[in-house]
Amino acid sequence: MPARTKGRLPARRPRPAALARDAATSARLRILGWQVLLVAVALAGSVLVSRGVLLSRMDERIDRGLALQVAQLRRFAEQSVDPRTSEPFPDVRSLLQVYLERNIPDRDETMIALVDGVPFRRSAEEPPYRLDTDPAAVRAFTEIGAGPRYGVVTTPRGQARYATVPVSVIGRNARGVFAVAVFVDRQRAEVDEVVRVLALVGFAALALAAVGGWLVAGRVLAPVRELRRTAQAITETDLARRIPIRGRDEIAELARTFNGMLDRLQDAFAVQRAFVDDAGHELRTPITIIRGHLELLGPDPAEREETVALVTDELDRMSLMVDDLLTLAKAERPDFLRPTPVDVEAFTIDLFSRVAALASRDWRVDEIGTGTVIVDRHRLTQAMIQLAQNATQHTGPGGRVSVGSRVRGRTAIFWVSDCGPGVPVEDRDRIFERFTRGQTGRGSSEGAGLGLAIVRAIAVAHGGTVTVTDAVPDAVTDAVSACSGARFVLTVPREGPAIDRVDRVERKELRDGSGRG
Repeated sequence: MPARTKGRLPARRPRPAALARDAATSARLRILGWQVLLVAVALAGSVLVSRGVLLSRMDERIDRGLALQVAQLRRFAEQSVDPRTSEPFPDVRSLLQVYLERNIPDRDETMIALVDGVPFRRSAEEPPYRLDTDPAAVRAFTEIGAGPRYGVVTTPRGQARYATVPVSVIGRNARGVFAVAVFVDRQRAEVDEVVRVLALVGFAALALAAVGGWLVAGRVLAPVRELRRTAQAITETDLARRIPIRGRDEIAELARTFNGMLDRLQDAFAVQRAFVDDAGHELRTPITIIRGHLELLGPDPAEREETVALVTDELDRMSLMVDDLLTLAKAERPDFLRPTPVDVEAFTIDLFSRVAALASRDWRVDEIGTGTVIVDRHRLTQAMIQLAQNATQHTGPGGRVSVGSRVRGRTAIFWVSDCGPGVPVEDRDRIFERFTRGQTGRGSSEGAGLGLAIVRAIAVAHGGTVTVTDAVPDAVTDAVSACSGARFVLTVPREGPAIDRVDRVERKELRDGSGRG
């Protein structure tokens, strides 16, 4: 019986889908949590501020009420006339009694009349607490000064804010005191009740808002979940899925950026696959030839020399092919071009001096443009020399080959014309496909079929185009030729390459481009 393995079993690793779902839920919770926290802090602050404002207004109202009672009593005492008899009051007691009968206290308010330090009458309404029976309150009321006095006494029912007014009647020695008191804590309790209701309603609304926020956060994060599902579904062999873009907000911009990244990845993988497929297809033949000759290599020195020459030639061809494939692969990179201002006239003259040394042909210049264009001088020269080399492969010794340039509006035009067999109309698109060779007329095309693919890669990288027409006057260059061969026209914008303006369909077709030779 096998022994049991000691120790605990390794924990199962969470699946990517579960991780992504947890991440999305966590983001949703974080968004909602911060929103609820901010709203709760704002709500709590508003409740506290509201309570402070209500208490402040309550204090102001109480102070105004006490001051009003003091002013009314002083006016009544100054008149000192009984409104019932229109006669002067005989004593202080009568004055205070009539005043108490004519005034009704507010809620939580009580009025007390004192004569010679002894309470003798109070307002009819039952107060929260009998201040007239509280010795401490009575002592506070009877501390008579020269005018009204304000103060606070503490009772079993809370604090009471009061005002007292000394009252006297001319000709009488008795001194009276009128006291009015307001039980502040009872009114504060009402304010607190209002604030409590406000807080309950506010936090109930916050709870409802949290539920709504959870739903809204789910809708807002829906494109993020779609982005996550798309990212999970994408593999190296399937990069065609894209995120639907709705609206113009930040989420839509994120989806647009993600789709752009997928476009670049798809282009990069397509270039990589095309490079591997093309390299494998085209390099298989020279490798087979080299291996076959090496396997049959004998001891004869002459045969060995002939085999070495053949193998060297095939290796050179393989090296050129690899260089061309690398150039096509680099055409998708942002640093493929290094544009600088180039004088068209000087460039054309320099180009003619270069191509005239390629082969023994009747080299001519149709036209020389004037002006400045922003291009990669090295890449543009490479493209034009490739077109000229292509023309020499399809013309015989002494055959006419011409170059030219023209600046027209916002574009610069360069061309190479030859007096070869021309290019049939049905082949004019196909010859730009990778590893495709045109029909052979005079001469032969010994290349791997990558020359014109490189030319188009350079043209497209500049934001331009390359086309082939008959070598007769046309609407593109208006150049006149005495023969009916082929004319390759390369057009680029004068202001420089603008990759954003290059159509992605053209860039995708670029990966399949080729040339006649």
